[in-house]
Amino acid sequence: MLKDITLGQYFPGDTLLHRLDPRTKLILTLVYIVAIFVAKNYVSYALLLLFLVVSVLISKIKPRALFRGLKPVVVIIIITAILNLFYTDGNVIARFWVFRITDAGIKSAIFMALRIAMLILGTFLLTYTTSPIDLTDGLEKLLGPLKKIKIPVHELAMMMSIALRFIPTLIEETDKIMNAQRARGADFETGNIFERAKAMLPLLVPLFVSAFRRADELAVAMESRCYHGGEGRTKMKQLRMKTRDYLGLTTGALLLACVIALASFGL
Repeated sequence: MLKDITLGQYFPGDTLLHRLDPRTKLILTLVYIVAIFVAKNYVSYALLLLFLVVSVLISKIKPRALFRGLKPVVVIIIITAILNLFYTDGNVIARFWVFRITDAGIKSAIFMALRIAMLILGTFLLTYTTSPIDLTDGLEKLLGPLKKIKIPVHELAMMMSIALRFIPTLIEETDKIMNAQRARGADFETGNIFERAKAMLPLLVPLFVSAFRRADELAVAMESRCYHGGEGRTKMKQLRMKTRDYLGLTTGALLLACVIALASFGL
């Protein structure tokens, strides 16, 4: 299960999506998330799903890698869909015991499952096609105006980038610790949910020790390279918007406009 968590991973490539400016991809991801929450009908969700599928095809990321990241949240998606199925008012289609299924409940369950899945897949596509360094630079550029009100934009962008970068590393470390403890007789797979949770407690101490050690090594490495924050720093590669970026932003704006129009007219 731990190996299925793919958030923060980066798959190098030379596709159109990889070559987009990180600012463009961040804005498009934000626009896509807004469009998902604005969508209210099947046509809107079909349009958003088509946009996601086309983006995946352009990126040449294997769908298996994307869907593997959904495994850890499948239970959450199913529970959310069930709650919406049974507890949404509407015309009753079926009834058993204290539960009832309505037409509005079915629609709400489908939409909620699609919403969560597309939200996660869209976010994964951002991290899969953008390196941590580019993501940091893009986020810092977008938040640049906040420097005028004394907000440490560079430090915030750096912390978010490091957090994303170390998710796969900590997952790999957890897997190693679990394998080491299994070799010593630990059992993480039998018993009820409470017994499994209790069996996971011995993982916390070595995992925290490993995380703090890695954090200290990273701090020493940054200090040895004379890192003192973003003030006065220069970049070898300057971010510049190109024609493809403006076309991408136009496409995102049109997508959001279409979804809003479909929601307004109830189509």
